[in-house]
Amino acid sequence: MAETHVLFVEDDDVIREATQLALERVGFTVTAMPDGLLGLEAFRADRPDIALLDVMVPGLDGVSLCRRIRDESTVPVIMLSARADSIDVVLGLEAGADDYVTKPFDGAVLVARIRAVLRRFGHASGGQGGTTAAEPSHGTGGALVFGDLEIDTEGMEVRRGGAQVGLTPTEMRLLLEFSSAPGTVLSRDKLLERVWEYGWGGDTRVVDVHVQRLRTKIGQDRIETVRGFGYKFRA
Repeated sequence: MAETHVLFVEDDDVIREATQLALERVGFTVTAMPDGLLGLEAFRADRPDIALLDVMVPGLDGVSLCRRIRDESTVPVIMLSARADSIDVVLGLEAGADDYVTKPFDGAVLVARIRAVLRRFGHASGGQGGTTAAEPSHGTGGALVFGDLEIDTEGMEVRRGGAQVGLTPTEMRLLLEFSSAPGTVLSRDKLLERVWEYGWGGDTRVVDVHVQRLRTKIGQDRIETVRGFGYKFRA
């Protein structure tokens, strides 16, 4: 089996070298770059399996680099931010990042988060067992149909009004969770557990931003906010 290739963009020499060694020690292949422009070149040349981007890097900052990557690919992206309460966290998620890790971080925690994201992407491309509980009308090939929204759970494709909707694997997993239980309120903690595989309380901003992104693609009124409880998918 081929080794997982990680693109790591970090301008701090000590952090970059130490993190690269930690990732290589557990079997990852790492391309480490000190700035965003070199990171973009490396991404286009190497097509890594996952990108690990520090928010504050020279040349092209991590948020802008994430947008450029997302314009070209659905490869998973994890942002690194020095402050958990920074607006950079939200900006990174809005730019298309799938998760973030706050610095300073423990190497083992970072490895676990990378592996969790990679597992999610593997599941999104290969289907997910939780979708069988949904009871909307069915189109051809087992597709779930909610009005003008059609979800092909086998081909992992979504169409709205007949036009294909481009979703990242994380957005697809989130939609599959919602469509598996239309009309049921799902808490942010439950979504963190099921979609992001957090076995502990994580930052619910990750959920909120992804729901916002999903709404812009499948319709603002398709996912209802239930204040104080979470979100509900409208069939």
